[in-house]
Amino acid sequence: MNLQELNSHAGAGRIDELNLISIEGGIYLLEARMQGVAHRLVDAQNRALHLRSVEHARQLLQSVPPLSFSLVHAVVHDEMCGVEDGLDQNVKIPLSIRSAW
Repeated sequence: MNLQELNSHAGAGRIDELNLISIEGGIYLLEARMQGVAHRLVDAQNRALHLRSVEHARQLLQSVPPLSFSLVHAVVHDEMCGVEDGLDQNVKIPLSIRSAW
């Protein structure tokens, strides 16, 4: 899904939530969820859209109608030995899609 499609779906009320996924190395990816299905945001070359920060995401999303927006971090011990498979142990922090300033 590209930004234009996100705007269209959000305007029609079809986006359930928007997640900013924090990846190791300071990379953030956007994921829009519709009817339980995750759709990553892509650039003009159809590659995953890489963002630098929460503020970078907010700047990109200025034209998007207000949505449920969260920052999602993987928990470090998910990759440790002995953790049961299938447990969703991500930390999900609700954010405002608009900057607080």
